[in-house]
Amino acid sequence: MNFILHIWRQKDADSAGKFERYEIDVSEDTSFLEMLDALNEQLIEIGQEAIAFDFDCREGICGACNLVINGAPHGKSKATTTCQQYMRDYSNENELWIEPWRATAFPIIKDLIVDRTSFEKIIQAGGYIDIRTGSACEANTLPIEKEVSDMAFDSATCIGCGACVAACPNASAMLFVAAKVTHLSALPQGEMDPKRAEKLLSAMEDQGFGGCSNYRECERVCPKEISVSTITTMNKLLYQQS
Repeated sequence: MNFILHIWRQKDADSAGKFERYEIDVSEDTSFLEMLDALNEQLIEIGQEAIAFDFDCREGICGACNLVINGAPHGKSKATTTCQQYMRDYSNENELWIEPWRATAFPIIKDLIVDRTSFEKIIQAGGYIDIRTGSACEANTLPIEKEVSDMAFDSATCIGCGACVAACPNASAMLFVAAKVTHLSALPQGEMDPKRAEKLLSAMEDQGFGGCSNYRECERVCPKEISVSTITTMNKLLYQQS
């Protein structure tokens, strides 16, 4: 399969960037990141600088492979990260435009890599359970209703990739924040911090993310299919404590 690639190249956050054109021929069974690996090998062989892109697990777990492919965060397939995309998925699109997340709160480090430290700062504001539990106890000594545990688990699947921000016209991190709030506040230990929603939302605003306007693009592109109902849950918690 032959592809024409338009890839965003940018030296650093302070430099101007632009799309550069490349061509590559790969097998349909090649993953998207393997295709970029192969392209980098070609560039290095001819003395050009390799394209910088982020990745870690390549198993759809870490969320590091944050690319926008033809305008879609993580690519065209639903509930899938970039590393789980294959070139056969683009058999009808031989020309691909590849760029990083676009958000003020995610400054570009180089080429396709963005700095997502802002998410870490949101978590530091209260995305944890601050309670001394001592030694681990037997799980059944703290009964939790299945409906509650299911809701907490569904929210806990968020991998913090930032696709929700990339898809939002306002570059809002509301779905990410709501997932963290819903995950922790649903559990008995998490109820100890009634100000969690307020703290995380305040940190989100401080980091330069926009507000939610209910476009629901975040839900559509989330690789873990986090529901916008988590935002409703977070708002209820926020107003109950106001």
